[in-house]
Amino acid sequence: MLNKAILMGRLTADPELRKTQNGTSVTSFTLAVNRSYTRSGEQPQTDFIDIVAWRNTAEFVSRYFVKGQLVAVEGQIQTRTWEDKNGQKRKSVEVVASEVFFAEPKRDSQPRHDNGGGFDPAGADLSGNEFAALPGDDNDLPF
Repeated sequence: MLNKAILMGRLTADPELRKTQNGTSVTSFTLAVNRSYTRSGEQPQTDFIDIVAWRNTAEFVSRYFVKGQLVAVEGQIQTRTWEDKNGQKRKSVEVVASEVFFAEPKRDSQPRHDNGGGFDPAGADLSGNEFAALPGDDNDLPF
């Protein structure tokens, strides 16, 4: 079976990192995703999709993403049933994120929680350094 969701949208609030009783990192957030089809003369519609991220992905999201930022999420759709305070059965549908990506150019501001080294655990250098030319590069492309 195939269960894969890929979404791009804006965060509706700053993600907050929490820990489970056994110390596992988790964060939940909501993406505002515009629908791709709009009827002529109507306002675009937006869906608000609940996302949950675990462990390193949760820590990454809570550290580097803020409300309003455009992000891309890859994950799986998951449903769960639960009981509310009144004993009513409820059902939730959410995307469990396996990867979360920056989907817009880097902002001028620094990450919310710099880990001290200016290094993004996903591999991007956040120290503000730009690309440097290679020595001996004559900018002549081979094609």
